[in-house]
Amino acid sequence: MTTIQAPSLSGPAQEDLSLEFRNRFSRVREEILKVIVGNSAVIDGVLIAIVAGGHVLLEGVPGLGKTLHVRTVAQALDLNYSRIQFTPDLMPADVTGTTILVEDHEGGRRFQFAPGPIFSNLVLADEINRATPKTQSALLEAMQEQSVTVGGKTHSLSPPFFVLATQNPIEMEGTYPLPEAQLDRFLFKLKFDRPSTAELISIIDRTTAAAQPPPSSVLSGAHLLEMRDFARLVPIAPHVAAFAAQIVTASHPGPAAPLTVSRFVRYGSSPRGAQALVLSAKIRALLDSRSSVAKEDIKAVAIPALRHRLVLSFEGLAEGITTDRIVEDIVKHVAIQTNVAASGQ
Repeated sequence: MTTIQAPSLSGPAQEDLSLEFRNRFSRVREEILKVIVGNSAVIDGVLIAIVAGGHVLLEGVPGLGKTLHVRTVAQALDLNYSRIQFTPDLMPADVTGTTILVEDHEGGRRFQFAPGPIFSNLVLADEINRATPKTQSALLEAMQEQSVTVGGKTHSLSPPFFVLATQNPIEMEGTYPLPEAQLDRFLFKLKFDRPSTAELISIIDRTTAAAQPPPSSVLSGAHLLEMRDFARLVPIAPHVAAFAAQIVTASHPGPAAPLTVSRFVRYGSSPRGAQALVLSAKIRALLDSRSSVAKEDIKAVAIPALRHRLVLSFEGLAEGITTDRIVEDIVKHVAIQTNVAASGQ
């Protein structure tokens, strides 16, 4: 795949750098839209997470294009891509690789590490909840440390490294729910919606007529790393950072939490939730042509950043409460509290 040589994100003019950031983001988005119909919020969420250096959990019923979405992202980016089909009999070595005995040209024998499919820039973990917890855990070190330890030796993964995992929310037979420690390593959890009638017609037109050309590769791994470094330089005011921290604090049952959290939540978000809020809000601010993070940016990314980090109580599960509703209540509660505190000063 060819790469468009975009200007570097290091230069004298902040506005020019921000414009180049938005242009790069838009070019990738346009290539994805040549293939994917609808779910624009998912497209933006995946790209924001990739620029932030995070992983994404994609949830939706079969046939909504989750795998196609990931493959299209890989085609629009000049990155090494691999797909792992998770099944109950998949073993950790099938993901990470293993040490094998090989014979050299002199007839001697030695152990050599054979890398698994995790050694790629963009990894699709398809139907991740179909593998056993033992195999799921093979991803933990890679997702957090960007390295893999096999046979007592640590092997680094080449940056950038992303895991985009898919799961089906309605089929429970033969699946193993992801543990909280694994869920917490995903920057975002994004949900695919069913297409509207108009979108379905467009899908039919694109997939039953002459074959469409694949998306062009418009961004390289080096460009993504530049964008990530630039996004981290976006300033965030202390009161906005405090707003993000208060949202995470209010996700735990206690005096700072709204009533719905106290009733329906067992455990709230970890500090990774606050990191996800701030990192993704910085990228959203850049995409909205602003030079600093606003509270509205934090609010906009709260649901995808926190929906998978809340553990509901038995009462919450029994009453069918969704974590999306809980996060909405938390954001409203914290916003009201901060407004009251600001008016009292």
